[in-house]
Amino acid sequence: MAPPLMHVRGLSLRFGTKVLFDGAELAVSRGDRICLVGRNGTGKSTLLKVAAGLISADAGERFLQPGTRLAYLPQEPDFARRATAGEVVAEGLADPAETFRVAAILGELGVAPEASAAALSGGEGRRVALARALVGEPDVLLLDEPTNHLDLPAIEWLENRLAGFTGGVVMISHDRAFLTRLTRQTVWLDRGVARRLDAGFAGFEEWAEGLLEQETAERARLDKKIAEETVWSRQGISARRKRNQGRLRALADLRQERAEQRARLGAVKLAAEAGGLSGKLVLEATEVSYAWEGVPVVLPTSLKVLRGDRIGIVGANGAGKSTLLKLLMGELPPDTGMVRLGTNLTTVYLDQGRAALSDAATVWDILCPQGGDQVMVRGRPRHVVSYMRDFLFDDAQAKSPVGSLSGGEKNRLLLAVALAKPSNLLVLDEPTNDLDMETLDLLQETLSDYDGTVLVVSHDRDFLDRVATAIWALEGDGRVGEYVGGFSDYRRQRPAPAEAAKSAAAKPKPQRAEPPRKAAKLSYKDQREWEGLPARLAALEAEQEDLEKRLADPGFFARDAAGFSAATRRLAALATERAAAEDRWLELEILREELSG
Repeated sequence: MAPPLMHVRGLSLRFGTKVLFDGAELAVSRGDRICLVGRNGTGKSTLLKVAAGLISADAGERFLQPGTRLAYLPQEPDFARRATAGEVVAEGLADPAETFRVAAILGELGVAPEASAAALSGGEGRRVALARALVGEPDVLLLDEPTNHLDLPAIEWLENRLAGFTGGVVMISHDRAFLTRLTRQTVWLDRGVARRLDAGFAGFEEWAEGLLEQETAERARLDKKIAEETVWSRQGISARRKRNQGRLRALADLRQERAEQRARLGAVKLAAEAGGLSGKLVLEATEVSYAWEGVPVVLPTSLKVLRGDRIGIVGANGAGKSTLLKLLMGELPPDTGMVRLGTNLTTVYLDQGRAALSDAATVWDILCPQGGDQVMVRGRPRHVVSYMRDFLFDDAQAKSPVGSLSGGEKNRLLLAVALAKPSNLLVLDEPTNDLDMETLDLLQETLSDYDGTVLVVSHDRDFLDRVATAIWALEGDGRVGEYVGGFSDYRRQRPAPAEAAKSAAAKPKPQRAEPPRKAAKLSYKDQREWEGLPARLAALEAEQEDLEKRLADPGFFARDAAGFSAATRRLAALATERAAAEDRWLELEILREELSG
């Protein structure tokens, strides 16, 4: 086994009385793809910063092989020192003379090098930060929430890029589909302890549940032994009046051990209060369209939503997802067509931009905007601090300003506000950003049990597979496609060539060293290849989906560790093959259009 490129071990760090981790270890070798998982607040980002050399732990050591290049992607990138996107990305170059790499990688991500760094949107800023981390071709990549605020094409681009990366990667992410596809090792940071699994995220949840069940059984045995020893100590005193001091000290040690065991973190308690029953028809849009400054955003579209539907809305950033929601909710008047809303609708709208939150307001102010100390939750008054605890806020945070909260805490606060209100139509614009996996699970369960109707915009493929009964896909040219099922069903149903063109849209067109040859049509060989590529893409996609299903089986690794490793390697190779096939199809399509023109 190759020696690690980077190794941190024996790490201990305490903030006040809170122990973030104690004796944590993280080793990264070439070819490793490690996911660092754990609840929000358990210290994952801090551990990654220690590994990056940005902060020091209270104890422990950090080793980096001489000559190893390391790149770190922070959760909240700061571009204040640079004026343009190109200048930001150039900071990551290993050789400052290789400036051509900056334009190339930004071209793949669809960001102009001269774009103002201060004016970048959340998604653009994340792409620029990724470009800065990748442009220098580092040996070790440390990525903190790399998919946050990325749209689906950008996430797929990053997956393909990392699938072909030969260095070592450590990534923190709450995107299950992303982790399942890419990772080969898992480090679980739980209650200050870092545990390692030599398998990717697909095998993590079953493994973690096994550890927790074992821990519960050991705690039960410890409790039983404490009870037995306590009975013995009392009987011994009355019978012999002479204590076995060794056994009494052992009993004291057992009690101390039990007292020091750190309890599992609590879970967010989510429940949506249903309003009165809406009519069977929730909304109907007939030939609705909208254009911005003459550019079509939504072409004439007819859509219908019935009571109980759970519609997932997907598409690239800027494709018009939020615009479509505003048209349907009556916040924007359509250029053509009409929207008819059903009867007895009570709507709660969760805004992507967190417009409902004021940084100067306190958590208490947001939950009790009319004053007082009571929140009406499912028709009953709850004390504001008690309700806050349901969403994992400390009592001391009640009077904290919203501006001091993390991204995940702000989203939990928005959910607390939204889910306290009675409704029969929930409209959620990117509710999953910054939420940890357990909160995502509970949100999914809440929406599944919700009696009303849900419209949700999300780039989280696993979340949409678990929640959505249908997908509306905005393809970027104003079209809105309807597909039955979750995200995986949508991917199977949409045509392979259209998928290839879409996923390649953010990539630069193939460059040629000399002008294309003039001919009346493609050569016989190129024509045959062009005709066969859609079937080839469909076959690769089908194989990829089959492997992803097999790897998602929690028992696969335990039954067949060698088969699990082979499937993981094949899945990584498929990403490269599929990207190459998509590029080739696009190249031939461009050439065909040029020749026919």
